Amino acid sequence: MLPVSQGKSPSFTVSPSKQFYHCFGCGAHGSAIGFVMEYQGIGFVDAVKMLAEGIGMQVPNERSVNPEASRKAREKQVSLEQLMQLASDFYRRELKGAANAVAYCKGRGLSGEIAARFGLGYAPDGWQNLEAAVDNYQDDKLVEAGLVIVAEDSGRRYDRFRDRLMFPIRNQRGAIVGFGGRVLGKGEPKYLNSPETPLFEKGRELYGLYEGRQAIREKNRVLVVEGYMDVVALAQYGIGYAVATLGTATTGEHVRKLLKHAEQVYFCFDGDAAGQKAAWRALVNSLPQLVDGKALNFLFLPTEHDPDSYVREFAPMRLKSC
Repeated sequence: MLPVSQGKSPSFTVSPSKQFYHCFGCGAHGSAIGFVMEYQGIGFVDAVKMLAEGIGMQVPNERSVNPEASRKAREKQVSLEQLMQLASDFYRRELKGAANAVAYCKGRGLSGEIAARFGLGYAPDGWQNLEAAVDNYQDDKLVEAGLVIVAEDSGRRYDRFRDRLMFPIRNQRGAIVGFGGRVLGKGEPKYLNSPETPLFEKGRELYGLYEGRQAIREKNRVLVVEGYMDVVALAQYGIGYAVATLGTATTGEHVRKLLKHAEQVYFCFDGDAAGQKAAWRALVNSLPQLVDGKALNFLFLPTEHDPDSYVREFAPMRLKSC
């Protein structure tokens, strides 16, 4: 079946010799590039790059006057992504034996299936736990990826994330580019994000967009919320088309990306004064991006609620019916 079709019976065919795909159910037809553009909700250039990366090719860049520098930049990107994946695998393994983190997830109503879908993990308490996950804890790329901090006074290295429930942030290719960590004790800040890195720009990425791409495509809508836990909790309740900004205001880049994926964009922030201000900023930054055939919608919650608490108290149909 065509992944971007609503059909229920097999009707999808690919012709390698003619280099096209066709769906007899919905009539969709096109090339590999067109398919990736539709499936991932990305532009032509990004689709070409994604396909090239899948077979180990590098797309020439007209703006690059130094092919060698471009090659090295690509190699660095790959190595940083590999480190992020190693860290994520480590955090996921640690979650299984972390009674406090498992109890927290269960207390928030999260199933093992949802935790696995979003790749939730646990960063243990302690200073250098990641040393067990990587070949060389002294590798400067760990610092560049935002996983390790070097103390200015002593030069001592230590893990950025400690005693936190970990939420991996994926880009549209599914590569892990950052993390959000929710403290389990009384420490501050409650949520800690990866810093800006060569892989990660907060103003461009949206948590849950990769995991929710199929639901977004099927519903032709996307629900923008504030936090990681909102996204995961809503998915637990059957609302799989939610995404979150990453501790920053909704940007024009966020909105452009969302409008490529769905015709209807809903914003639903916390019901307090800060949430209302976030909604206003989202409106201001969204209006210049709005085009014909697309719509922006705003849902306002009671002051004491966020999307997570709201669906737990009133059931998900309240949001699904909007």
